[in-house]
This record gives sequence, C-alpha cells and structure tokens, in this order.
Amino acid sequence: MSDVGRMLLVFGVLLVVIGGGLMLFGRFHLPGDITWKSGNVTLYIPIATSIVLSIILTVVLSLLYQQRP
Repeated sequence: MSDVGRMLLVFGVLLVVIGGGLMLFGRFHLPGDITWKSGNVTLYIPIATSIVLSIILTVVLSLLYQQRP
C-alpha cells in the first residue's frame, strides 16, 4: 500500500510543477492544438499538448518503475 502512496505523491508533485510552469509561462499552443472562437465562446482542444505530456509522463513513470528491485 505504501507504493500507492508514493505514486500519488509523485503524481501530485508533477501536477504542481506543471501547473506552476503554466502559470509562470502562460498557456502554450503547439501545432495540432485546436482553437475555435465564436462570439463570446472559445473552445480550446489541446490534442498535441496532451500527446506530448503523455509521452513525458510515460517515460518518467517507466523510469520510476524500472528502478524497483
């Protein structure tokens, strides 16, 4: 059960770091992100950003789990 707690702690720290970076550097748009504006409504679908974050998290988590005996 301590593994679950450690995993939640790492995930929480990652969220804080990513959130802090977004607040400091503003929202970034990659080619492949969709923005649709109509009147007062703006729809932002971060497809490319989600793929990049998914790859980064996959690599980080793989490295964390690979180091276990």
